[in-house]
Amino acid sequence: MFLSKRPITDRRIRMAVVGCGRISTNHFNSIEKHRDRLELAAVCDTDAAVVRTTAAKYSVAGYTSMSAMLRETKGDIVALCTPSGMHSMQTVEAARAGWHVMTEKPMATRWTDGLNMVRACDEAGVHLFVVKQNRRNATLQLLKKAVEKGRFGRIHMVTINVFWSRPQSYYDSAKWRGTWEFDGGALMNQASHYVDLVDWLIGPVESVQAYVATLARNIQVEDTATVGVRWRSGALGSINVTMLTYAKNLEGSITIIGEKGTVRIGGVAVNEIQHWEFADQLPEDEQVKSANYETTSVYGFGHPMYYDNVIKTLRGEADAETDGREGLRSLELLIASYLSARDGRRVALPMEY
Repeated sequence: MFLSKRPITDRRIRMAVVGCGRISTNHFNSIEKHRDRLELAAVCDTDAAVVRTTAAKYSVAGYTSMSAMLRETKGDIVALCTPSGMHSMQTVEAARAGWHVMTEKPMATRWTDGLNMVRACDEAGVHLFVVKQNRRNATLQLLKKAVEKGRFGRIHMVTINVFWSRPQSYYDSAKWRGTWEFDGGALMNQASHYVDLVDWLIGPVESVQAYVATLARNIQVEDTATVGVRWRSGALGSINVTMLTYAKNLEGSITIIGEKGTVRIGGVAVNEIQHWEFADQLPEDEQVKSANYETTSVYGFGHPMYYDNVIKTLRGEADAETDGREGLRSLELLIASYLSARDGRRVALPMEY
C-alpha cells in the first residue's frame, strides 16, 4: 500500500470523533491519556443535544454533519464510533477528504463494504485502522506469545464462548440497534472481538458451518449463534454466542487444547486466566496471576494501548497492528458464517480468489 501523507512529527496529531454514544467514552479517555501527542479537534453526532454537551465538555467544535466537520476542521484522523453499517460510507468520505480513519468494530456489516473501505483509503494514500483493543489485554498477550512459541504443540480443539445479556430495552434504545443494515446480530456485533481471536491466535480458517437464531428478542438479527470451525491446521472448534444469558453477562472466554498444553481464559471478557498448563515451564508463566484484572466493562482496557500504536504509526515510528486488511480477516469469517447459516451449507475460506 502506497501512502502519500507524510508522518506527523512536528506537532500533536489532531483527531475528531464521530458518534458520541457509549463506546466513544473509551476514545475520549484514550485521547486524554495521550494528550502529549494527540489532541481532540472536533466531535460530531446526529443528535444536536449530545453534540452541545460533548463539545462543551471537551471545549472543542461540535457538528451534526460529518461532511461539514471534515470540510471546516483542520484534522489528521477521524475515529468512527457510529453504527457499524455507516462505517463504509463515512470511511470513503473521510479518506477522500484526506483524513486517516480509525473505525470501531466491526469495520462493516457487508463484505463488499469492507473491501470498498480498504480500496478508498489506498487510493487516498491514508491509513485505515480497525479497533481490536482486546488484543492488547495482558491475558491475551500472554496467550499469543505461548502460541507463537509453539508451546501447545499441535492444537486440537478451540472453543470460544460469549454468554452475555442484552435485554429488549437495549435494542429499543436506538432504532438502528438489532437491524441488518446498521448493527448486525450477536455474532457480528457483540462477539466481533472474539471472532477476531479465531484467526489472530490460531491461524487461517479452512471452513465454517453455522446456525443462527432469533429466540427471544424482537429484532431483525440473531440473538444466538453457534459456528463450527475447521482450521487449515486441522484443528476443530466452535464459537458459541448468546445475548440471552439470565440475568447478566456471564462469560467471554477462549479455551485452547493442544498436545502439549491447555489454557482457558475466561471471566466476563477474557480477563481471567483460569487454567494455564504446559509440558514445559518458562519464566513468563510467573506472569499469569498478575495478568488477571477486574473489569465491569466488556470493552476491557485495551483502547489506550491501541491508540499508542495508531499514534506511533502516524508518526512513522511503527507499523499498524490492525489495519484495514487485518480487519477484513475477521469480517470475512463473519460473512462466511452468515452465508453458511442462511444457505445451510459449509462455507470454505477464502471467499474470493
